[in-house]
Amino acid sequence: MGPVRSTCPYCGVGCGVLLSADGEGGLSVKGDPDHPANFGRLCSKGSALGETVGLEGRLLSPVVEGRKTDWDSALDLVASRFRDTVAAHGPDSVAFYVSGQMLTEDYYVANKLMKGFIGSANIDTNSRLCMASTVAGHKRAFGTDTVPQTYEDLEEADLIVLVGSNMAWCHPVLFQRVLAAKKAHGTRVIVIDPRRTASCDGADMHLKLRSGSDVALFNRLFAEIWDSGALDREYIRHIDGFDETLAAAGVADLSVTGLTEAEVAAFCRIWIGTEKVVTVFSQGVNQSTSGSDKVNAILNCHLATGRVGKPGCGPLSVTGQPNAMGGREVGGLANMLACHLDLENPDHRRAVRDFWSAPAMPEAPGLKAVDMFRAVGEGRIKALWIIHTNPAVSMPEADAVRDAIAACDFTVISEITPETDTARLCDVLLPATAWAEKDGTVTNSDRTISRQRTALPIPGEARPDWAILAEVGRRMGWSAAFDYESPAEIFREHAALSGIAGGFGRDFDISGLADLDDAGYEALAPARWPIRAGRQGGRFFADGAFFHPGGRGRMIPVRYRPPAARTAPRYPFRLNTGRIRDQWHTMTRTALSPRLSAHLAEPYLDIHPQDAANMALAPAALVQVRSPEGSAILRARITSDVLPGELFAPMHWTGETAPSGRIDAVVAAATDPVSGQPESKGCVVAVEPFRAVWYGFAVSSARLDPTCSYWARARTQAGWRAELAGGTQVEDWEAEARRLFGLPEAEVQSVEDRARGVARIALHEKGRLLAAIFVSPEPVAIMRDYLVSLPGTDAADTLTGRAPADRPDPGPVVCSCFNIGANTILSAIETEGLMTVDAIGAALSAGTNCGSCRSELAGLIARVRTREAAE
Repeated sequence: MGPVRSTCPYCGVGCGVLLSADGEGGLSVKGDPDHPANFGRLCSKGSALGETVGLEGRLLSPVVEGRKTDWDSALDLVASRFRDTVAAHGPDSVAFYVSGQMLTEDYYVANKLMKGFIGSANIDTNSRLCMASTVAGHKRAFGTDTVPQTYEDLEEADLIVLVGSNMAWCHPVLFQRVLAAKKAHGTRVIVIDPRRTASCDGADMHLKLRSGSDVALFNRLFAEIWDSGALDREYIRHIDGFDETLAAAGVADLSVTGLTEAEVAAFCRIWIGTEKVVTVFSQGVNQSTSGSDKVNAILNCHLATGRVGKPGCGPLSVTGQPNAMGGREVGGLANMLACHLDLENPDHRRAVRDFWSAPAMPEAPGLKAVDMFRAVGEGRIKALWIIHTNPAVSMPEADAVRDAIAACDFTVISEITPETDTARLCDVLLPATAWAEKDGTVTNSDRTISRQRTALPIPGEARPDWAILAEVGRRMGWSAAFDYESPAEIFREHAALSGIAGGFGRDFDISGLADLDDAGYEALAPARWPIRAGRQGGRFFADGAFFHPGGRGRMIPVRYRPPAARTAPRYPFRLNTGRIRDQWHTMTRTALSPRLSAHLAEPYLDIHPQDAANMALAPAALVQVRSPEGSAILRARITSDVLPGELFAPMHWTGETAPSGRIDAVVAAATDPVSGQPESKGCVVAVEPFRAVWYGFAVSSARLDPTCSYWARARTQAGWRAELAGGTQVEDWEAEARRLFGLPEAEVQSVEDRARGVARIALHEKGRLLAAIFVSPEPVAIMRDYLVSLPGTDAADTLTGRAPADRPDPGPVVCSCFNIGANTILSAIETEGLMTVDAIGAALSAGTNCGSCRSELAGLIARVRTREAAE
């Protein structure tokens, strides 16, 4: 039997993977060379998927009030509590908060249960945090949430503009396609981002605009399109709103961008003068209180020039989750109906209600994510079901969300592990299948539907999400509507409903798959929608035919609005949050991989050297970040990658990995008035040094559970590592080390200078190192990447904190795909004369898989050149 063809569970690129089970619970993962999204390439996260499928920490039985129970008891409780709550308080007293980690079939059943049978639109998804502004912008311009372009346009384009997208780290496989196009036929790349990111190293221009000012920039571009005579007059005969949009664009104030007139003029000249332009946009555009306006400012420019839906020519939104698109297709957002039908359109509601034979259908949108959790906190929502997401960490004002969930009358969580911040708060935990055990479909950013297939047996009593939801629907009294036996059956129903949407003239129509039998579903190859009689795939809108009534498109007049929160002496900095290369969301999966945890092992704050100097902040110091909503403690990284007055922090760390690093506790829940998407990249904060009494670094062969003021824990190949800091003095470090590691009887080796506040403690058993801690009144200077390899070895020289001459320290991991450290690369650069990134790849393989470390490789080369020039 050959490998199973499936799909990667991370970003919206939708890479195909080949999965081979070893029969012992393990899994090997390779890229699928035949999948049209990746042609065999995988990023560092995808390459490490096999390290994340073990059963350690898995939820394998239903749990009610902290005790294991059987499925019958758990599901009866869920069904009765939701049914009784609706009966007593109405359908809007309950809510589902779901996730782009769900498969389309799971999403479909959840949406059908809530909207068609419970009768509320209170179902929203964590896609609200990443894609809602794009949905709103698409609908305002096109009439439907339609992505016009395809990935092939990246190869066809002569200019690619990345707006608010660090594609090199967040969508590495797509970025490799961009770089390949650049190499093959000279495609130019422009990055528009307040930060210098890894994507800038492949760019011809970087516009480092101030956070939130994208509308002003694209309004200037629109005005220049008019002034230069680049308007496609024939195309805009199909578009409404041109005069109003031109009037709004004509008053654009470039000063808010922080860019010079020369920079903007050069950008406009290149954009206007290049016919084949693809503008790629992502979270830096969406996660804003003006996110929808930013999207429409970009779309306006493409509509004005007729550069939409043509090969190599148009706007391309790239999604952050593997099935964000599938969730949008089934109506998983609170303001949508299934199959891109409109919830507030009575004809659409009637058609869906009749198709489902549903007893109820809401007539107005439900609560979007931020408002949903506010309603939970206020007691208006009394029963809540959260599926495959961690809002106690990922929502803005995360502390308030955590408290709201904890206080909710009845909360159900469907999860694969009980060890998340959110799972620890619920009444009922339901064990769901994990990625490699799931069976269904997902849709990627360019509308390609791919199969996700089961490669590992379902462990314990875990069940698929669609099966759990359907069983609750049956127990609530709707047996016929939820009498599903397989995901193929659900998919056929979804496809048939899409045919009704197609009859209304909507874009999403996969009715060509409605008669797919089980064997056909099992064998389904990647296919881009629409899929109907007479058409499969392709692009939209090149012909000027849109989905608004009358078939016309719309330009939306937009004006620059600053982020909701204003900087002030008390909160002088603006904070941008986002993703890093090797971690995913709240690390429930990626933190299981030692090599993914080796690149950046703790939460950090990027701060400009000028701002650091004003605070007398030393490199690697800890800082406290405060806002009106909360606080976090992070490691300072002093870098000119950010602008003065602007900061960046990753969003991944949780109460399980670094409790004080939960950055969304700091982020205000200000939202876009059109999309409801939170502004995760523009809150205001204060920063001050965190005055620790002591700093520590620990390694251990077993998991350690610190209790100090600051800690960040990560897996290693040999066990665990942790950064530590405390606000109170420790009197007995040997006793503290034994408590920290849970080793009261271990042999001890120690060096301690109480006067200087220095301690080094190693704990052994029969000559084998079990754990060690290094303490200092300043951040500890030791060879961390050597020390993390020592647990389980004889390690006689542990307390030196340095590698012996015959065992060099590899240094911090740079290339996660091949686990290659900075010192290894620097040594090769110096001894072998490897003065190009490609030369490093040829010698060490670093940078030759997903390529997302190439910018760091270039930085190491530059470091050597700078040092040589100074000698």
